[in-house]
Amino acid sequence: MDPKPSPTPQNANEIPNKQGQRDFLNHLEVYLAKRDGVDKLLKISRYATKIILASSVLPETLIVTKRLKSFESSVGLSRKAFRLGKFVQDVNALRGSHFDSKQEIVLSFIAYGGEGLYYFVEQFVWLAKSGLIDSKHSKSLGKISAWAEFIGYVGSISLKFRDLKKLSEDEACLESSVEIAVTRGVGRQEEERRLWKLREKKLMKKLSIVQDFADGLMALADIRDGRGQFSGPLLVSCAGLLSALISTHKNWVSC
Repeated sequence: MDPKPSPTPQNANEIPNKQGQRDFLNHLEVYLAKRDGVDKLLKISRYATKIILASSVLPETLIVTKRLKSFESSVGLSRKAFRLGKFVQDVNALRGSHFDSKQEIVLSFIAYGGEGLYYFVEQFVWLAKSGLIDSKHSKSLGKISAWAEFIGYVGSISLKFRDLKKLSEDEACLESSVEIAVTRGVGRQEEERRLWKLREKKLMKKLSIVQDFADGLMALADIRDGRGQFSGPLLVSCAGLLSALISTHKNWVSC
């Protein structure tokens, strides 16, 4: 028997448990069928391993330390294979975008163009590291990839802050609508439902910005070859794990 649907939240801050209404294994199957779903699970395992290695918890002489290093390297190479053809999504995102201003056009080209170039170059980085093309090109390709990724995140963060501002304005309007509905005694539940959905969207946007900052920090560390401030192995690994967890949550919710 299908579970009964959750009642409409009486409080706009109340978040119904939607995932409890779905069978976990079916949800997991849908999640794992996505390229990003598997990729982010690999990312979690990789950066969790990097944190263990960077924290020097295990002595270098232990066999398990060598195995963890080998595992981390293998997972890193495996993840690059998941980027094959992924640049097409950025091309399509640009094609399907509707721009409201010249500033939005510029930021969108920076965001999608940078990310698209990053995914395109990463295909050749994978080919170099897997041995199909000369490995001497690996370092230069990696630099191009890191710069493209970093520039893409600058554009992406700027666009998301613009979106967040619009969402905050819409939230203020909806809060006023809820107050009016409460006063009139008509349409309160519908307005509260709309407000809850908007707040959920706003939360996901904030998480996405945090994720972009974390990924941008890692891209900057790659550009600087791990040297300089904010490029320490432990900090970068923690940023990678944070990004992976946020992305996993977003993908799970969207299934």
